Amino acid sequence: MELPDRTAVLSIPPGAIAVQSDPGSVSAGITAPNGDLQVYFNSTPQQGDESQANWPGSRLDHLSGEHAASVTQTSSSNGMVFRGGTGSCVADTYVTTIGAHRYSEIACLVAGGRGSSVLVVAAPADAWIRCAPLLEQAVHSCLAE
Repeated sequence: MELPDRTAVLSIPPGAIAVQSDPGSVSAGITAPNGDLQVYFNSTPQQGDESQANWPGSRLDHLSGEHAASVTQTSSSNGMVFRGGTGSCVADTYVTTIGAHRYSEIACLVAGGRGSSVLVVAAPADAWIRCAPLLEQAVHSCLAE
């Protein structure tokens, strides 16, 4: 799924279907038979003053200000190599303000030749271990353009 501004291509696995996302972004998900979201994939053009150096703090601040009651960083990495670019990533868990749902995610700021984009892969925290290989493959398959 290519971003409209052509700064990145989001790689999604078989079984994932496009879901509604913010203008300029692309998103996909895999749902359980009961309709609950099992896995979420998103790519968005860079929208603020995030940088490779400040990415973990920027992402956690964004989550706290948007829809999370609590956020905990579990790891971060700078200088990651992506297809066509480099990036910084942060892994975190958060609890939503509505419904108190607990999610785990990996969020990366990826810079390519045409610009920077944000890549997010997420799953309910209790399903993370089961879904991790699929989510990590989506991160490693991201194409920065």
